[in-house]
Amino acid sequence: MIEKFLNFIIHLDKYLPQLANQYGPITYFILFLIIFLETGLVFTPFLPGDSLLFITGTLASTNFLNIFFVLLILSLAAILGDSSNYWIGRTFGKQLVKKADGKFLKKEHLIRTHLFFEKHGGKTIILARFVPIVRTFAPFVAGVSKMSYRWFLTFNVLGGILWVFIFVNLGYFFGNLPIVKNNFHLSVGIIIFLSLIPMMIEWINHKRKPKIKEKIDFKKLEKILAQ
Repeated sequence: MIEKFLNFIIHLDKYLPQLANQYGPITYFILFLIIFLETGLVFTPFLPGDSLLFITGTLASTNFLNIFFVLLILSLAAILGDSSNYWIGRTFGKQLVKKADGKFLKKEHLIRTHLFFEKHGGKTIILARFVPIVRTFAPFVAGVSKMSYRWFLTFNVLGGILWVFIFVNLGYFFGNLPIVKNNFHLSVGIIIFLSLIPMMIEWINHKRKPKIKEKIDFKKLEKILAQ
């Protein structure tokens, strides 16, 4: 039962048309919850993000969902999710990082996000929205690092709105083109692949660096936590 439920949540992007048809307005709440959890909990980077936004936009273009309400509630979910993740990192980061080799919270994800922060600074909060996994860990690491919440919130609002508006509108304007409708799963796959490109570039750059760099960066993160 639990396995079926998790499979449904993880692949919600595939079941969304049926869900919207069957449950109507409740669909908005489910979408809000999934986007909030995907960005708001460091343990749930596996939930659908980019693909879910794209398909939601496609459904909105067929009048299953209201496009303006979708943009509003999903932007709010993304912003509140990152804010929640920030405060989790700021409040419980020290205890959670100690368990970073666990099943859900992996040290390599923290290191990758920390490197991303070192390279891009505060604008990481915006850029990370378009990089799966890093998107979930960036606000957590910002909280762990005690980044100014005022600056974090500024980047968070900009990044959340940009992320939602871009992917939802891609689905809204292009999701029902004949070439897209006839190759829908392929189109979603392309969207996911494109969203993975920044992460792939970072991964390649990360692998090209000496291994000692990983240890130094993680020790730096541990020193921040000890303060």
